[in-house]
Amino acid sequence: MDAKRVETISARVDAAVSSPDSVEDELELSAVRHRPEGLEQLEAQTRFSRKELQILYRGFKNECPSGVVNEETFKDIYSQFFPQGDASTYAHFLFNAFDTDHNGSVSFEDFVMGLSILLRGTIQEKLNWAFNLYDINKDGYITKEEMLDIMKAIYDMMGKCTYPVLKEETPRQHVEVFFQKMDKNKDGVVTIDEFIDCCQNDENIMRSMHLFENVL
Repeated sequence: MDAKRVETISARVDAAVSSPDSVEDELELSAVRHRPEGLEQLEAQTRFSRKELQILYRGFKNECPSGVVNEETFKDIYSQFFPQGDASTYAHFLFNAFDTDHNGSVSFEDFVMGLSILLRGTIQEKLNWAFNLYDINKDGYITKEEMLDIMKAIYDMMGKCTYPVLKEETPRQHVEVFFQKMDKNKDGVVTIDEFIDCCQNDENIMRSMHLFENVL
C-alpha cells in the first residue's frame, strides 16, 4: 500500500470524525444482504478506531452494495489503479489472500482485517500475510513456481512504467536469487519460518518486500 493511498485513507478517516452519518452507517450495517460484524467487535479485532471503520465501511458499501465483493468485481476495482498494465492475474492472487475463508467472496470483515495488517501490522504480521499471498495453493509452503507466478503477475501489472524496461527473464532471475537464499535446507520449498527468517535478515529482500507493498 503506497504512501499516497495511505494518505488518502487517513484524510477520509479524519473527515469521518466530524461526519454526521455515523448513526446512519450503524443502521445500514443490517440493511445489506451480508451483515458485517458489529463495529465494536471489528474495532477489537483490528487496529482501526470506530470512526475509521465507519468511513471504510461507507467506501466499501459504495463499491459493493451487497456487502460482499466477488473476484470479478475485485479485479475491476483493482485494475483501475494500474491502467498501464494487466492487473488481472495479480488481483486474482490478492483476492485469494483477502478471502481468508475461501468462499469465493470478500466481506467487509475480510477487507478490514487484511487492511489492518497491511497498514498497521507489525513486520511479523506483514510477513505472515505476504507468505500467505505467495503460498498460492495454501499448503503451507512456497514453491519456486508459485513465487515466479506472483513475480510475473507483478511485472505484468506494472506494465511499461518501469525504467529501464524490464527484460522478459527478469522475474525468473529475481526468483532464482530469492529462492536460493530462502530455501535454507535445499528441499525445494520455502516454509514460513524460512521465509520470515530470510526476509528479516536480508536487507535487499526487505527492501524488495517494501517495494512490492506499493502494489498491495
